[in-house]
Amino acid sequence: MAASMERNKVELTQVVSRDPEVHSGELVFSGTRVPVETLVAYLISGSSIEEFLLDFPTVERWQVESYLALSLVSIDHLLLERLRAA
Repeated sequence: MAASMERNKVELTQVVSRDPEVHSGELVFSGTRVPVETLVAYLISGSSIEEFLLDFPTVERWQVESYLALSLVSIDHLLLERLRAA
């Protein structure tokens, strides 16, 4: 578990990237052409991370875990800012 926590601390550029020449600039997992939105669609539809990783083997588990952790931190930050503004 400690190794997983360490991997979640990687730089954002190792997790996701945006390049106008890759999927028209959509946010993709770094080093791949897999849009982050595809992961979100999988999870919303009830699929597991394991199913996503099987279907998109170029994406690493630590990238998915890091992206989800970063997303949660961002959402928490936005919620706190709204509470402070209220």
